[in-house]
Parts: sequence; C-alpha cells; structure tokens
Amino acid sequence: MATASNILRIDIVSDVVCPWCIIGYRQLAQALEATGTPHEIHWQPFELNPDMPPEGQNLREHIVEKYGSTPEQSEENRERMTAIGADLGFEFRFADDMRMHNTFNLHQLLHWADQQGRMHDLKQALFTAHFTHRANLSDDRVLADIAADVGLDRSEALAVLADQRFAAEVRSVETTWINQGIRGVPAMIFNRRHLVTGAQGAENYTRILQQLAEDAS
Repeated sequence: MATASNILRIDIVSDVVCPWCIIGYRQLAQALEATGTPHEIHWQPFELNPDMPPEGQNLREHIVEKYGSTPEQSEENRERMTAIGADLGFEFRFADDMRMHNTFNLHQLLHWADQQGRMHDLKQALFTAHFTHRANLSDDRVLADIAADVGLDRSEALAVLADQRFAAEVRSVETTWINQGIRGVPAMIFNRRHLVTGAQGAENYTRILQQLAEDAS
C-alpha cells in the first residue's frame, strides 16, 4: 500500500496549446501504468505566447513567424504529431483555420478548478477542445462550457474569467517556474528534484521511473 513517503510527486509545467505537452503526458501516463508507480500529478502554468493578442492568431502563420518553419516543414511536423498522438490514443485534427490563443485565462480557470480537485480533468478537456475540436479558446463562453462539461459550475467559471480573481496568483506561479530556469515545455519535475524536459517517449519515461524507484530504495 502506498504511503505519502513513496508517492512520486510529478510537477508538469505545460501549456494547453502545446502539442508536445499532451504527447509527453500521454507517454508518461503509459510509463506510470506499466511500472505501477504510485504518483500524484501537479499541473503548473506556462504561457508559450504571453504576448499573444486576445483574438489569437492563425496557427500556421504563428509557427512561420515564431520558428521560421516553411509550410512544408509545418505540414511534416503536423503529420508526425498526428501519428504519435494516434498511437497514444489522442486525436490531433490540425486544420488551416486553426488558431493559436493567449492562454492566461485558461491557466486562471485551471487554478480555480484545482481548488475543487478538478484541474486534471479540465486540463485534459482543454487539450481535447483545442487539438481535437479546434474550439475557440479565446471565447470565455467556450471555456465556461468546457468547465461545465467536467462538472464545474458554468456561471462561476464565467465569473472567474470576468473578474480575473486569480490573475496575480497565476502570474506569481508562472514567474516562479521561469525563475527556476524553465524556458520550454513540457518540463517534468520528479519529487521536486529531477527535471526532465521535452516529450521523452514511454520507454524513456519507464527507465526514468525505474531509476527513481531504485534510488528511493
């Protein structure tokens, strides 16, 4: 039986509009299941595009501007991520009209959901809304609908977004991780000590979990 001392704490610093974040999490989840590792996951906020305007930007245009990718490279990356996602049971449905969003409001909503023990559920729902359903995550009403779908109060979700009551707290947490050197996501911190960046693949995560278990014993 797992006790508090042998439950592996995993902090995952990520953004909802980061495809490699959901891929990395799904790979890690496979490794956790394969090893039977007792664990608790704590999602931590990170904004890929903190200066993104509220209306967002066409995703393909954004990728070209930010990373200098050619349309051909962008398409190859989409096909690669779609195939990897399919193997992990996650459906990427990229389209030319897909948009990149400012995610500060999403992180505030996740912070609120965490107070009710529903952050993980909302995080997964937001990943699916963005990458599978191409939902407009810049629309507060859409975000409130997603919150309601996971059992949270829709009107309260709208109020949280309207009054920005968690803005300062979320900004503080984001700053804390940046000050700890996190510059890209996903970033996974095991037991507050061991940092692993990027989507490493289920086999590598399995080896990491096995090594951590050996070190603990």
